[in-house]
Amino acid sequence: MVKRREPTARQTRLATELRRLREAAGLNSRQAAALLGVAPAQITHIESALAGVSEQRVRRLASHYACTDKEFIDALVSMATDRTHGWWEEYRGQLPTSFLDLSELEHHARFLRHVAILYVPGLLQTEAYSRAVFSSRLPELTDEELELRIQHRRARQQFTIPYEALIHEAALRIRVSDRVTSREQLARLLELSEVDHITVRIIPFDLDNFARASSTMTHVGGPLPKLDTVIRDALHGSAFIDSEAQLNTYRTSFRKVEALSLDPSRSRDLINRLAKEL
Repeated sequence: MVKRREPTARQTRLATELRRLREAAGLNSRQAAALLGVAPAQITHIESALAGVSEQRVRRLASHYACTDKEFIDALVSMATDRTHGWWEEYRGQLPTSFLDLSELEHHARFLRHVAILYVPGLLQTEAYSRAVFSSRLPELTDEELELRIQHRRARQQFTIPYEALIHEAALRIRVSDRVTSREQLARLLELSEVDHITVRIIPFDLDNFARASSTMTHVGGPLPKLDTVIRDALHGSAFIDSEAQLNTYRTSFRKVEALSLDPSRSRDLINRLAKEL
């Protein structure tokens, strides 16, 4: 058995779900290994995403764990047997792994939802806006690192799945660069808000008692709701959240923020007004 050096987010999620199934069945790794007829170390490697697992073994493990959710098992099988070599792999070794994991999640997603507070979401940014954001990072990026991030972001923007962005007015007013960059970014937002699979809703400043969206959040829809992922950004990097309790919390938070946001038409009116002020 060849051990993986760098599991992807999708491989890690499969491993996590298999571990959760085993624990829910009340079995330890030694007992699971005995049922499968393998050494305990192999179960450990599978549940650490350090080793792959075949369709047959996924189905046998699910049976031993008394999992009867056929759709869920089929989704796990799909994750186990997927051999996609995505466009993002060309950046492996050149960009942080979290960039590639995000691209992989987006590629397999059913939908994307985003709450943005300080910056326009990356999937909706102009190149000039992206360049200004990346140029502000500390430690400073080299010219090569900067160009790689911009190329990667541009490639991510070629998505066709349903995407809903809830953007705080603060993100539209903050000038990450100059007036020209801000004006072009607002024009780009207006253009994208008319695209069929993209919904842009603005969270205005003049809301009373608004404390729902304290930070950026991305909700990535998996093949089934229980395989969704929420991504939280922080200075130290991105955190991928997939526990059912936390997912439910973030789903509720998103719905509440959405309910307070302006509808798409009024959002476009606000973006237009802000653009005219520049």
